[in-house]
Amino acid sequence: MKYNPAILYDPQAAINLADFGIEIPALDTRATKTLEGLKSLNLINPDNLFPQITERLDRTDLLRVHSPAFISSLYSETGAKEIIRTYELLDSQGKPHRYSPEKSKRNLSELVPLLILQAAGTLQAARTALERGFCFFLGGGMHHAQYDYGSGFCLVNDMVIAAVKLLEERRVGKVWIIDIDAHKGDGTAALCSRRENILTLSIHMAQGWPLDRDSLLAHGPGNPSLIPSTVELPIPSGGEPDYLTTLEQGLERLKEVSSGLPDLALVVDGSDPYEKDALPSTALLNLSEETMLERDLLVYNFLNALGIASAWVMAGGYGEESWKIYFQFLNRILSPLRN
Repeated sequence: MKYNPAILYDPQAAINLADFGIEIPALDTRATKTLEGLKSLNLINPDNLFPQITERLDRTDLLRVHSPAFISSLYSETGAKEIIRTYELLDSQGKPHRYSPEKSKRNLSELVPLLILQAAGTLQAARTALERGFCFFLGGGMHHAQYDYGSGFCLVNDMVIAAVKLLEERRVGKVWIIDIDAHKGDGTAALCSRRENILTLSIHMAQGWPLDRDSLLAHGPGNPSLIPSTVELPIPSGGEPDYLTTLEQGLERLKEVSSGLPDLALVVDGSDPYEKDALPSTALLNLSEETMLERDLLVYNFLNALGIASAWVMAGGYGEESWKIYFQFLNRILSPLRN
């Protein structure tokens, strides 16, 4: 397949957590600055920019992946409670944690439809990738969401929702989900563990959330975060020098264990392994800006060489510096295509 890259960003789906009183440094400026940087280099045009999410998800789409009770709660007055749990806004004593409700401009329940719209964006990016070979959605990547609860700032698992819907429509016969975020794609691994047509790869911190002691004890021996991906690549503390080699070998292993190539790959392109990421829980993995670019190009070139359409989502990336990681990758992809 010849790649004709596309970018998807809908400002109506942008999420400013500060409007909800949430003090987690997940900033929409990582999307807007990426877009502004590409525009300044004349790399964005009406042909490759999709400025609106036209796809929509209904309850049936969500129920293919998540439990009926959980989805019902999202569409009821308890939606705000699910946001509190997902974003860990209260500590064990019920006190606000990274949360100042007195500063909020919007009700927490209003965040639910925005996050579902983000999930629809991932589906749209996947459809676009099937047509054009490559689509990068400046949003999405809720890879920690589990069957019956949201987790780790992830309400619903957009990658699995998109993959299952496309499989059911028979638009694809097999999907790979390649997760290169700092944290293990634990929700994705658990939700896909019994789905033969979705294979998963996750390269992530070997220690730290969601594999730290407190998280594991909280859920007991049945913790779904312990369910392995098809190809599990934990990086130990200090293992940065071996990161790219491990990823390269993991991609080859994914190809080996897959009975035939997929029609689509969904790439969870978290920028949080970057050494300047602002979230404390990413501190156990510190990759340089140069290594981050090599990481992204390694995955991109691997899929491109095999002729596999790929849809990429932002996933984790925190603080004022994270946009640089997405920008440098997309700049490299789009620059050769500039007229």
